[in-house]
Amino acid sequence: MALVIVPISFADACAFVTEHHRHHTRPVGHKFSIGVAHDGQLVGVAIIGRPVARRLQDGWTLEVTRTATDGTRNANSALYGAAWRAAKAMGYRRLITYTQIGESGASLRAAGFQLIAERKPRPGWDRPSRPRDDLGTAYVQRYLWEVAA
Repeated sequence: MALVIVPISFADACAFVTEHHRHHTRPVGHKFSIGVAHDGQLVGVAIIGRPVARRLQDGWTLEVTRTATDGTRNANSALYGAAWRAAKAMGYRRLITYTQIGESGASLRAAGFQLIAERKPRPGWDRPSRPRDDLGTAYVQRYLWEVAA
C-alpha cells in the first residue's frame, strides 16, 4: 500500500519527534503539522513553523523545523512535498529547512528543494544575557535548503 498524508495534532507530532528524531527535541510551536501513514500506521511527521532565524521572518516564508520517520522508505520525501503543497495553498511563497553535515539531502532534492547556502558551525544559542541549554547542535555545520514559488 502507498504512503498517505494524514492530519496530525501538534502534540502527537511532538510525541513522534521525541520518540524518533536522531538529534533534536520537539519544537516550541508550529503553524501546522502533517503526518504520513503506511498501511494505516503513522510512520513520519513534519512540523512547519515560522523561520527560526529572525531575518527570514518576512511573512511569506515558512520553515520545516522538524521531520521524523521510523525509517519507512520515501516517507521523508512525501512529508517535504506535502509541506510545500500545504504552504503554497496557504499563500506562502517559500519553504526552507536545514540539514546537518553528514545528512545527504536526498529527501529534499526528491521533493524539489535546492541547496542555497552553507552555514558555518557556531557556538550555539547560549548568550550571557540569555542563557540557554546546549541541545547538542552547537558547533555543527548546517546547510540551508529552499523551495520557492
